[in-house]
Amino acid sequence: MSTPRPLPVVAAVDGSEDSLRALEWALTEAGRRGAPVRIVHVRQYAPWTQPGVLVSGPPEPAGDAVLDEVRAGLAGRGELSPVEYVTVEGAPAAVLPELGSEAQLLVLGSRGRGGFASLLLGSNGVAAARDAACPVVVVPRPGRSVHGDSEMPPGPRVVVGVEVDEPDDTLLAFAFEEAERRGARLQVIAAFPWPVLAWTTFGDFTPTTVDQEAAERETLTLVNAAVAPFRAAHPDVQVDLYVAPGDAAGHLVENSRDAGLVVVGRHRRGFTRPAPMLGSVTMAVLLHAASPVAVVPPVLDDKA
Repeated sequence: MSTPRPLPVVAAVDGSEDSLRALEWALTEAGRRGAPVRIVHVRQYAPWTQPGVLVSGPPEPAGDAVLDEVRAGLAGRGELSPVEYVTVEGAPAAVLPELGSEAQLLVLGSRGRGGFASLLLGSNGVAAARDAACPVVVVPRPGRSVHGDSEMPPGPRVVVGVEVDEPDDTLLAFAFEEAERRGARLQVIAAFPWPVLAWTTFGDFTPTTVDQEAAERETLTLVNAAVAPFRAAHPDVQVDLYVAPGDAAGHLVENSRDAGLVVVGRHRRGFTRPAPMLGSVTMAVLLHAASPVAVVPPVLDDKA
């Protein structure tokens, strides 16, 4: 019985430097995963076809200058995963998420062509990270500076944020597997709110008598329990637990400095959240992290 071909790593390109940088990241990641690469250019409603129609293989007479340029740039490069070139017609914000249904990873730059130069993240990146069925990696422009003077551990790192009240096993599995593939240490970051506030009889918030050290110990206990099964499954991955009060996004962004990847999740769907949502922490990390960011959808996201 033949082994099924692995799903591809999909890289979205539009000719911009951002997208070509994301393509290089995708090529490297596909090599780690032993996966083929599908390079996709989304053209907005060419007159000779209908939105959403896939055109693969040799280009139509009109050609695809973006893919031609990518082909030329990759020509002669050895040790690449098998590469497929695909042109898609339609609105990028609608088409890009659909590419995730046949991919193990969707990779794109933080901004493409068009839009305002000051934007940190384009609308297509937001749509893909919010709606795609597979994990989406957004590769930022180089040179982003992050605040904080914490000394980062040496060597390759993968950083993952965990909500201890509702840990996401899919998110943790992705982070551990990625760290193992890279031979990297995994930094698991869990933030807890401080000070802890409670309603008063007058309708105001007031700090409680909860001790900060007690809150930190409880958070550490919960995050230890969340990662325990994954530590057992990946004994070669060195895990560093980081528990701190305050803003989860701020801790993740600070630790993105010199990291190989930051892994975050998106909200599960539910009665009060029927549509996909990125969440404020994930959005802040996408906007400000210095490293590539992987947004991992929950397994039950489309079933809730």
